[in-house]
Amino acid sequence: MKRSLPCFLFLSFLLANPAAAQTRRAVYGLQLWPEAQAELALPGHDYLLLAVRGQNNTDYNDSRYSNPNRFLGFDERRVTAGYEHFWNEHWSLGGTLGYYSGYGSYVVLPEVLVRHRSAIGPLTFGQRLSLERTLPGDKYALAQTNARLRVDLEKLIALGDFGLRPRLSYQADSHVRLLKSDTDTKERTIQFTSLRGELGLRLAPEFDITPWFAYQTAYYFALEQSGSNGIIPAARVNLVTPVLGLDIRFTLLQWHTANDRQPLPTQH
Repeated sequence: MKRSLPCFLFLSFLLANPAAAQTRRAVYGLQLWPEAQAELALPGHDYLLLAVRGQNNTDYNDSRYSNPNRFLGFDERRVTAGYEHFWNEHWSLGGTLGYYSGYGSYVVLPEVLVRHRSAIGPLTFGQRLSLERTLPGDKYALAQTNARLRVDLEKLIALGDFGLRPRLSYQADSHVRLLKSDTDTKERTIQFTSLRGELGLRLAPEFDITPWFAYQTAYYFALEQSGSNGIIPAARVNLVTPVLGLDIRFTLLQWHTANDRQPLPTQH
């Protein structure tokens, strides 16, 4: 897996960033993603996770464009439960089950994942590969499977009873189609990327707070359209969304002390 990563990232960059003359780009307004997490530390480094996230799209904060399906000020909501088992200090296998709702619809998101973490000098290098299935609640929506690769670099800096955790991650997603017909919608090879920087703050063994910022891009093909100025040709379209987030994690150390467990970042 290690040897394939540079090739994968280089390929995803080429596919997701074609020449400017062939691409149209649009930038949406800032999104706000606060998330509360409860993590139960199990024997070994295993854990159970429950996370609740709200998403506020600031483009809709103006009353002229308000979202009638907002709940508690959030346009979108997600609840995620997860479990991960570590069979040694480097490798782990797990799964999550997410429930997403927004704009009057919902989807269920089961996911299986494999993770590898290793040291590169003073840094920790992480790789997370997963398959996620979208099960829509709307009968007009389509089920699909996404393959997702995320790589990250981080460093845990101990400051007495406190700690800092600077981290940078990059993620690329692609739809998986085992059987493809001529009538299927044309898609880019990479449909989504996210570059995220964060600074985790360990305020106590049981409490972390992590502010972060991400630059997310969705990649589409736009069909030819007729406009007031004539024909708008088909083109690749990059839809960019800046996201500002805040993760708050509470950890229950029932089988552990603060010194015998190495927790994962809040971006599980």
